Amino acid sequence: MKKIVLAAGLVLAAASSSSAQSVTFYRDVLPILQNRCQSCHRAGEIGPMPLGTYEDARPYARAIKQATATRKMPPWNVDAPAGKFHNDPSLSTHELETLTTWADSGAPAGDAKDAPPSRAFAQGWTIGRPDVVFEAQPYDVPPSGTIEYTYLIVPTGFTGDRWMSAAEVRPGNRAVMHHANVYVRERDSAWLREYPKGRWFVPGERGQRFGLGGASSAGASAREQMIAGYIPGRPAKQVPAGYGMLVPAGADLIFQMHYTTNGAPTKDQTKIGFVFAKDRPGRRVIRIQASNADFVIPPGASSHPVSATALLGVECELIDAYPHMHFRGRSMSLAALFPGGREEPLVNVPRYDFNWQLVYEFSNRMTLPKGTRLTANATFDNSPSNRLNPDPNASVRWGDQSWEEMMVGFFDVAVPPDTDLRNVVMRQ
Repeated sequence: MKKIVLAAGLVLAAASSSSAQSVTFYRDVLPILQNRCQSCHRAGEIGPMPLGTYEDARPYARAIKQATATRKMPPWNVDAPAGKFHNDPSLSTHELETLTTWADSGAPAGDAKDAPPSRAFAQGWTIGRPDVVFEAQPYDVPPSGTIEYTYLIVPTGFTGDRWMSAAEVRPGNRAVMHHANVYVRERDSAWLREYPKGRWFVPGERGQRFGLGGASSAGASAREQMIAGYIPGRPAKQVPAGYGMLVPAGADLIFQMHYTTNGAPTKDQTKIGFVFAKDRPGRRVIRIQASNADFVIPPGASSHPVSATALLGVECELIDAYPHMHFRGRSMSLAALFPGGREEPLVNVPRYDFNWQLVYEFSNRMTLPKGTRLTANATFDNSPSNRLNPDPNASVRWGDQSWEEMMVGFFDVAVPPDTDLRNVVMRQ
């Protein structure tokens, strides 16, 4: 009897060993890296090392195993069932097991003939080759000090309305770029018209914020729309087929730049690329926000609540949503409260991470009737236990810098192309 059990054990061990040896880089691991990792882990992108070849990946086999097994990579910090968001990059159980087995078995290469075709990326762009590119003026970043938001104007020169299906902001120097937002300023907008050229600074505002596009600077209104932005870890802006983002005739692009110094003088020249929509879209994609800037987070508070709402004045189709806070952000949940009183949870991020400010794209787009109230409920950790906290003894208010705070729930929605944007969000 013991011989039979021993023989069975040897067979199972041999099968396990055979299974481990059968997992190779070219046949099993490379397809996972292509589909899940290489958009960031390639030359010129945000990933700290490329993962395009066996020689690239082999030294990091155990690091890949650890980062994926703990769900640190690919980054995805929303609490939601699988399938709710179509851009969910989470690895399947089989993919996780494959990476673990490959690392544990010595990271074998296998036969290069088993490799899938290399994934093609447009050089310097994730949206493919843009149809048009606009560059902001070069900016000299000093070696030290605090740099307030810097605004740079770039005329489009468009003589007719242009619809975009994708937009991507590319910093010239990521090392000093906190974030960059690009707004479309319509021809008849008065926003920042007193500064027709160059760069300038606009002080922050206080109080309840709501409305369109996150245009949070003084004087912004429905005649300005945030069309795309750059934040580390966030993908480029692409809208569904048949939808578009409008850049009207005669519009200017306003680059809102948030630079941080790193001890050495340097330069940056940020650009934005657009892909034109093939036809006039049936729906226009715009960004609205529910935010609150009239808060004070007490010193040492570990779970300070802040809330905000935005009331819809027209019917909208919800495409995606995402929260925005700074280093003290702990959690945020976004929801839709319908006119009849029913509440629909949209996004819940229980462990907010400032380093991964992700956009959550819904698999099933939802219709939001007029009168729907979009809500954002956040908590902030200003305690000493928050390892990112710049100063737990400070009373923290709204501010542009990372050691200050923001509280914004962003929502991308679609409306008919000719919608008057002044009616989309109502004052409350």
